[in-house]
Amino acid sequence: MATFISTMLSLVLLRISDSVTARTTHIPVAITKTWNGSNINHRPVRLVFAQATGGIEIRVDAPFFNDPGNPGGEPGQPFNGLWDYEVVEAFFLNDNNQYVEIELCPHGQHLVLLLKGYRDMFTSQLPLNFTSSINNGNWTGCAFVPASYFPPKVTKFNAYAIHGSGPGRVYEALYPASAEKHTEPDFHRLEYFRTINFRTLLPENWASTYSSAFGYTMYALCGKHM
Repeated sequence: MATFISTMLSLVLLRISDSVTARTTHIPVAITKTWNGSNINHRPVRLVFAQATGGIEIRVDAPFFNDPGNPGGEPGQPFNGLWDYEVVEAFFLNDNNQYVEIELCPHGQHLVLLLKGYRDMFTSQLPLNFTSSINNGNWTGCAFVPASYFPPKVTKFNAYAIHGSGPGRVYEALYPASAEKHTEPDFHRLEYFRTINFRTLLPENWASTYSSAFGYTMYALCGKHM
């Protein structure tokens, strides 16, 4: 009898655990590795992907290196080539290799790119509601990313951070690439992305009625709605 009760209790707890997971409205991650899997030597960059009305929020809490310095663009506006500066990045991918790349800078600039295959960008510099603040060797930021920026049915993601100049340039990854297979960093190696339960953050992304910038932009470029 005791064994039966114990088994039933375990099943109930498992169902409760599953229910909590199903209701998850935010996903926190910390970047603790370099692009090829070595340990970093500083406090990790932390991101939270959080459910928000009409999209998701990306919250950043990161060390501030001030290397390179301010890109010079206007805070709150897109800045092409932001990847050459101090930046935190998040990529969201679907099973058709469509993905969005979101870059956030401690000085307030941002860059959003839409891609339809490995490094195959078809639009960029989309507007983004993003604010940031620098304080005592740390920076924080919060971006609201509209639902329409994501490809339909996102299944995987990765996150990155970059700082430093010249030979001291440092590339970091949430899910690193294999040091045995690669000698140079490339954040677009989609095979290293890992599963995310994106449906919990943005349920409409998986709806049959979902429409996104991918569909409308690809229709304009290619003459068909995807």
